[in-house]
Amino acid sequence: MEPFKFEKVMIVDDTSIDRYVVSHIMKKNDFADEVIEYDMATKAIAFLEQNYDKPETLPQVIILDINMPEMDGFQFLERLALLPEYIKQCCTVIMLSSSLSQTDHERAENNPIVKKFINKPLNKANLEEIRSLYFKAVGG
Repeated sequence: MEPFKFEKVMIVDDTSIDRYVVSHIMKKNDFADEVIEYDMATKAIAFLEQNYDKPETLPQVIILDINMPEMDGFQFLERLALLPEYIKQCCTVIMLSSSLSQTDHERAENNPIVKKFINKPLNKANLEEIRSLYFKAVGG
């Protein structure tokens, strides 16, 4: 049986090589039909704020870095929390970071929007875990 494939996944990371690696791993493992990439959290949250009432445009999974200029991953989560509840239910947020800070790990794990904190780099096992977290979140 073919593994479940997401319709749309969003990557939010200011480092182009990290976005490339995540996108490449997803394509190689047939993880998503469409991968949209943002190099700034401000652009990603603007997209969600402008499209919150169009469920077909929303990503099912958001891969979010922590350390970014202008707006970091935690500030992104604060803005996301202000959007309608169904967005937080339909978008599974995964923090993917190279941060070794215990505080960052705890903040991510204690945030109700974040389903998992994963250390970079992303791998195939992580993708399987994200699939399972998504189904748990949407009640599948």
